[in-house]
Amino acid sequence: MARIDFMGTGNAFAPKGRLNACLCIDRSILVDSPPTVMPQLRSIGLDASDINHLLITHWHGDHTFGIPFFFLDRKYISDRSNKSMLRIYLRPGGESILTNLCDIGFPGDLADYARNQFVWVTQEEQTLGNTSWNFIRFPVHHTPETDPHGYELTHKSGFRFLHCGDSGPCDEIENRASTADVILLEMGMPDIGDFPHHHRPSDVTSFSERHRDKVILVTHNFASGANVDSGFRKPILPSNVHQLEDGDYLLIGEDGSFKIMRD
Repeated sequence: MARIDFMGTGNAFAPKGRLNACLCIDRSILVDSPPTVMPQLRSIGLDASDINHLLITHWHGDHTFGIPFFFLDRKYISDRSNKSMLRIYLRPGGESILTNLCDIGFPGDLADYARNQFVWVTQEEQTLGNTSWNFIRFPVHHTPETDPHGYELTHKSGFRFLHCGDSGPCDEIENRASTADVILLEMGMPDIGDFPHHHRPSDVTSFSERHRDKVILVTHNFASGANVDSGFRKPILPSNVHQLEDGDYLLIGEDGSFKIMRD
């Protein structure tokens, strides 16, 4: 049985009751690394060295500024003997951005470690070694300077998970939705204006109406978490849309069946 843990479900502002959006697959695949990635990993009983694959969707700080702390933990705490393998999946040119980020965070301490210790993978399609997953990376509609992408992740059972990264409505998501079992959309902004680089509740509703037979999960939520009485309230969305909370997880059976779980 496979498992996807949603360790954070908030947008860049981390609304009350939510940490920045981040997920972990089968306790070894990390998608994005927000500033709070270390307490998020610890919340599900993991160390940085337990992660063997790091997938990056784009370069905004709420998705990447935890990387220096993630590397710092591996170097000095959880993998001091350098025995734990880590493959980092990013677009061409991403290695320079990431190592510069490490050098800004901890000058002279992490950049060379990152360059020499890890395997850097830039292919757009890849099998995630020693796991039951492979991916196809695809461009999405977000701030262009951040090189935004999503990941179509396929489990050996045939289950297909469409992780749309941070993105407003776009043809790539629409075209891939028909073959996905579960679609993860961000909903970073409320319906208070035009935000083409994000999904708003009205955009999620429209998407769900075009894909009524699909299960849609919402993360990167602008609204406060469950049982929080202040801030933006969660919008009412169609029945095939589930607004995730921090700590929710998805279980996938060997036959490709799945269910959303909440502790």
